[in-house]
Parts: sequence; structure tokens; C-alpha cells
Amino acid sequence: MSQSGKDFPFWPRNIFELGQIVRMRPQQDDRAALEAALSEGLRLRDEVRQLKELLARNAIRLPESEKKETAEGLCLPSAAEIANVVAPSDKPSKVVLFRSLFRGREDVYAERWRMKDGNWAYRPAGQKDWEAILASRPEDRKKVDRQTRTLYPFTDAVARLHLTGKKAIGIYPLLMDETCWLLAADFDKKTWQDDALAFIGTCRRLKIPAYLERSRSGEGGHVWMFFERPVSAMRARMMGCAILTQTMERRHHLGLDSYDRFFPSQDTVPKGGFGNLIALPLQWMPRQKDNSVFVDDSFHPYPDQWQLLASVRRIQDDQVEWIVNDASRRGQVIGVRIALTDPDGEDEPWTMPPSKRVAEMAVQGPFPECVELVQSNLIYIPKSGMPEAMLNRLIRLAAFQNPEFYKAQSMRLSTWDKPRIIFCGEDCLQHVAVPRGCLQEVRSLLDQHGIRLTLRDERTVGSPIAVTFQGELRPEQSDAVEKVLRHDEGIICAPTAFGKTVVGAALIAARKVNVLVLVHRQQLLDQWRERLAAFLDLPIKSIGQIGGGKTARTGVIDVAVIRAFNGRAKSRISSPSTAMSSWTSAITSRHSLLNRS
Repeated sequence: MSQSGKDFPFWPRNIFELGQIVRMRPQQDDRAALEAALSEGLRLRDEVRQLKELLARNAIRLPESEKKETAEGLCLPSAAEIANVVAPSDKPSKVVLFRSLFRGREDVYAERWRMKDGNWAYRPAGQKDWEAILASRPEDRKKVDRQTRTLYPFTDAVARLHLTGKKAIGIYPLLMDETCWLLAADFDKKTWQDDALAFIGTCRRLKIPAYLERSRSGEGGHVWMFFERPVSAMRARMMGCAILTQTMERRHHLGLDSYDRFFPSQDTVPKGGFGNLIALPLQWMPRQKDNSVFVDDSFHPYPDQWQLLASVRRIQDDQVEWIVNDASRRGQVIGVRIALTDPDGEDEPWTMPPSKRVAEMAVQGPFPECVELVQSNLIYIPKSGMPEAMLNRLIRLAAFQNPEFYKAQSMRLSTWDKPRIIFCGEDCLQHVAVPRGCLQEVRSLLDQHGIRLTLRDERTVGSPIAVTFQGELRPEQSDAVEKVLRHDEGIICAPTAFGKTVVGAALIAARKVNVLVLVHRQQLLDQWRERLAAFLDLPIKSIGQIGGGKTARTGVIDVAVIRAFNGRAKSRISSPSTAMSSWTSAITSRHSLLNRS
């Protein structure tokens, strides 16, 4: 045995060692089988991930039964995960927890009330000084009301009234020092469930705790995010915008108007106001229908709402700063052209290119080999085969930040009805449509990603008109006309007294096709009709007019006020798209834009 031990070092020296070797063999076999199974599981998981990414890039939705299995469908805590959280048992403790989360201004709150027309609205809770209001002039009564009213503070008693259904309360989340304790995103479209889950999925990837409440009506939702301590409203909203921008890279259906659906809705407190309010959750009456409650990924209410609220995790300051700074470096806070008056823009504006765009990362494919663009009233780009990120990038080519919004905000004026972003295109069912002036940018974007494009011209040929120019152009006017006529579309930007009306008449005579002139004021409408009649030697009655209380179009040469295509005039003109199809060229008075339709 000793000799065998020398020749074979691993030979068992006795019966006990032999037994140990026999027992080790099945253990080693089991371990190898387990490692193989784990390896196969990882491979299958990676394959499933790649297949899901491929489906998402091709805009193929998962069946309803599988949708909840996705990463986005597992981003809210389940009832089992919070089962060990101790919920407050007595009413005072519940009120304390409720007020510790849903914090806004303490000196004022909003209450829901029924107006004279029967509709419901929210207003600041308080007592009016009717004696002072009635003693003032009618035009000053609103101002006197704001100055003399007594506002009621938000207290524990008010919170109890809300939770017991005796009142429906809203808070003003923007504090006097322009900070906030929370940020809420409102989703109210028909696709609000998918939109909200996509947004929360981005929050989860960024390790931002977020919670979903179904709204009072049951036809929308609020995503709530709570901060450890008050943070700047500007930074909080920038964080929300950055999350939304990243979400739209995977779901372009959200729409650019979603940037106006955050609470607080302002970075600064407007003069004489409180900022936008948001209705508080857990309203007693809607709760009976499972509305105004927090829900899970399947949109089922949590069995114990107080247990969920007790489990809420708050966002740290450094998390907010990291997300905002990272998004700012990559130009993904909002991701569209920057307004020159935007106070939240780059700290070093001289480093920005003339287009005010930050270099963007390439979109991940796969892409279609060739795309056919249709050139009509807009440039129509087919969605088929395009990944969501590319569709989102195309939409943003036709958007810019509204300078009027930032101007009003910097002056602490109300930003109501002033969208932060203006979108000039359309998100159609099968196409993304952008203005024809974006054609070069669309070409460049598609070329960068190796997508070959063809252009199909579906523009209207138009009707010929017999007109001649009866005038003499100055050298600078003649030069402008000559350069514009080299192109189908162009812009002449000229100062006052340049003679843009005369140039427009010369262009009409050169093109010799029917034309629509768009102006923004009634005075300009009258001026254009008079000048065109003089320089084209036409009776003024032969030039159509849309606006100023009249709708007398000729389909040959017409002048219209832009507002005439909205509101009451829309019924007289049928519809803007139908009306525009009657003309071939369009000129706007401010920038003398000539387009061949």
C-alpha cells in the first residue's frame, strides 16, 4: 500500500479515504450540472432581453399577458414587499404621516367647490372681505380681493377633513423660498397607464423611488416623488424633465406637452399668486371606487394604503444633483433647441454651436436600409422599422423651447397657457411629420445612421395666374428676389422699410401661381391687399380676404389673418388643411416666407 501511495499520490491509503472519494464524485457531478444550468439560464435571460429590445425597436407591443413581465412592469413595490412595514394604527399618526409626505405651503391650501355653472374647481380656502370688494371699482375688485382676503392655513384638522371626505383638498407645492418637498408628474391621456409605467421604469433605472396614484376621475395618474429635504424647484423640475427626456427615447408617444405636466409647474413664485396646485390623494369619495389611491404595476390598489405610505423612500439631494448635472452635460434635460432667454441654459453659452444644440449620441439600431420621405404640406417620415429613440429624435427636430415662457417666468409673471416647448410637427399614426424647413436636418440625421432615403414629391402643382409686376425694385430688393427664386422654399428676413410687401408682389409675379399671404394683424391685411392691387395692377376686389369679419377667398390671390384659421373662422373655412390646399404658395408678412406647396 505504501508503494502504491508513492507511485500514485492520490491513491487512497485506507478504506475511510476510499469512502470519501466515492461520496465526492456525486457531489462534483451535481455541482457541474448546477453550473451548467445557471449558465444556460443566463444565456436564455440575455436572449430574452435581446428579443424584447428588438420588439421595442420595431414598435411591436407585447401581448397584455406578457406586458407585466417586462422591466417597466416591475418597477413599483408589490404588496408582499411591504408586508413587514408597520403602518400607523391610530388617526393622529396617520395624519402626521400624511402631512410629512404631501407637504406644500403651510399658510394656504386649496379646496374643491362647485361653481355657478355646476362644474367643480379648486380655489384658495379663505374668507373674502366683501365690504372692501364691493366698495372698490369693478375693474379693481379682483386685485382688492387678493389684497384683503384672509387665507386659511393647512393644519392637521384640515387634513382630517380631507381624509374623512368632508372636504377635498389641494396643496401648493411651490414654497415661498422657491423650493419644494415633492415633485409630481401628471399623465392624463388615453394611454396614461403605459406612459406612467414607462416614466416609473426610467425612475427605477436611475434609482429614484416613485409611486403611482390613480387620479380622482380614474382616467389618469400622478407619479409622486418625495425629497428628503426641500430642494430648489428649478432643480426638481430639471430632474423631472431629464427623466421624461430619457423615457421618450423609449416611448415617443408621451408627447412634448408632458413637460408642462409637472407639479410644481413653475421655477419661481409668480407675483400675486401661489403657483399651480395639485389635488391630494386618498380623497374619501373617490376611494370608494378605487380612485385617488396608490396602485401597483397591475393598477390594483394596495390593500393597505397606509402601509405603502409608511414604506415610502425619499430622494437624497445628491441624487437630484447627479441626475441634473449628468443630463445637462449630455443636453438631455429637455433635448430641444434652447431659448436665448432660458435662465436654465448652459453656464458657458459661448461654447454652444449656432444651432444651440449639444452633440447627441448616436441612436442604437437596427434601422431600415431605405426610407421613403413624402414631401407635401409637411415632410412625412414613416415609422415602420424605426426604433423609438429615432422617432423621438425626429420629433425633436421640429420643436423649440418657447421664449415667451421663459420671459414670463423670469419676470415672475404667470406662465399659464404658455407651453414650455412648441412643437411644429405632427405625430401621426403611421408617420412623423415635420415642417419642410427641417428637410436638411432630417437628411443629415438619417445619413449619420446609415439610412438611405428617397423623396417622393406630393406637393400641389397649383393653378397658373396671369399677373405682371408693375414696379421697379431697388438693388437690395432685386438681389433678395433673385436668390429666393433659386429655391422652392426660402425666408427673407429684412428690417422695417425694406419693402417686403413689394418684394412679395415681385415673387408672386415671378412664380405666377395662386398664393395665400398670411399676416398677424388686420392692419397688415389691409396694407397687403392695397399694395398687391397696385403692384400687380389688379382690382382690389379681386384679392380675397380672410379675417376682419370677412371670409371672401378667391383661390387665386388671398390675404388672411393667421387667427382666421382658428376659432370661429374655422367653421367658415371648413378646416385649415382643406383651406390651404386651395393655394400653392404662401407668404408671411413678418419674415416674407415663400413656399411652393
